[in-house]
Amino acid sequence: MTSPAQPQPVPKQASRPAFARWLGQTNDVTQTFLAAGRIPGLINLAGGLPDPSVWPVQALARHAHDAVALHPGDTLAYSPIDGLPGLRDVIARRFSRGDLRLTRDNVLITTGGMQALDLLGKVLLDPGDAIAAQSPAYLGALDAWMPRAPVYQPMRLDRNDVDISGQMTGAKFAYTVPNFSNPSGRLVGTEQRRELVSAAQDTGCWLVEDDPYGALYYDGEPLPRLLDLSASGDPYDGPVIYLGTLSKELAPGMRIGWVIAAPEMISAMTTAKQGSDMFTSGVCQRMAQGALEEGLPEQILPGILSLYRARRDALCAAMSEHLADLYDWEVPSGGMFVWAVAKDPRLDTGKLMQRGLDHGVCISPSSVFDPEGKDHRATRLNFTLNPPDKLAEGIRRLAEATRAELDTL
Repeated sequence: MTSPAQPQPVPKQASRPAFARWLGQTNDVTQTFLAAGRIPGLINLAGGLPDPSVWPVQALARHAHDAVALHPGDTLAYSPIDGLPGLRDVIARRFSRGDLRLTRDNVLITTGGMQALDLLGKVLLDPGDAIAAQSPAYLGALDAWMPRAPVYQPMRLDRNDVDISGQMTGAKFAYTVPNFSNPSGRLVGTEQRRELVSAAQDTGCWLVEDDPYGALYYDGEPLPRLLDLSASGDPYDGPVIYLGTLSKELAPGMRIGWVIAAPEMISAMTTAKQGSDMFTSGVCQRMAQGALEEGLPEQILPGILSLYRARRDALCAAMSEHLADLYDWEVPSGGMFVWAVAKDPRLDTGKLMQRGLDHGVCISPSSVFDPEGKDHRATRLNFTLNPPDKLAEGIRRLAEATRAELDTL
């Protein structure tokens, strides 16, 4: 008769290394508003999301089929790190005008606009380096550069006394969203655009022009891009690093973005991309090339503008009805957002975000858009995702939540 087996002691495991310190500095706001769509009855005013009804589904399905069937070498094999030459040529032709002469050597294809922001941090930032950032600034950009531990020199382009050259001095690059800034919805005027380009030339600072909303003008004619105003060289070799994307013009799921810059910057970012994702999906690149050659973004743009203009007007009308005594705001002439600043300086929109969820509405608090984390008084409201009746109800709920929060102060 054998003895029952004795349980063996569990070997003690060594403690695992801690995660990188920057992870403890992140926020969960982006995850909250992206997850908001799965909460029954919640009205999401927080995200910068396009309406799925504007996506040209049938045309993109045709381009997807043709991409694989007609171009298997481009779509099913490894692709060049800097992007398919045909797509880079299309982008170069699309943005060349007047004195601005671009070639494929000025173009890098990225996996969405976010990868371009990440690559910028990799090629330009060492820990402690300075960024001159238009403030408030895009949350995704701040998140992309957080592992690099930069310091920020905020540029308040909404103020007449801003010293643009002074803020750029000593910075590795200046980050701007001149067309309907995320989050403020602000359109930077032509004269100030000229000042930004001049300051970049005088200080030697790279000038980043992030332009996801440049096609979304509801009022007035488009202003010249910083890229246009800095035209120099053949091909272009100026200080502007222009970031574009198809996320707002066609569909975000394609994950096609691009960088237009001097060849030396394109070369550096291509080296960084090699260690990131090797190359952007060939299927999506060929789809994008076919769509751009066909002029698909231009074909669907009038419908997008009509839909979003009406929704902007509906949101602002509801704000006038329910929020006039609580917030100040300006009606944006394009883009996707309204920036509302609480009249009562005691209001903390970070706390209001949580109370808003209890009232069935999701908003974005201003603190996450402030490079210094000091602004707690404003909120970014999106108008592109929801129809007018939902926008009105969402604003009514926000008014209730705001009053409830103020009652606790």
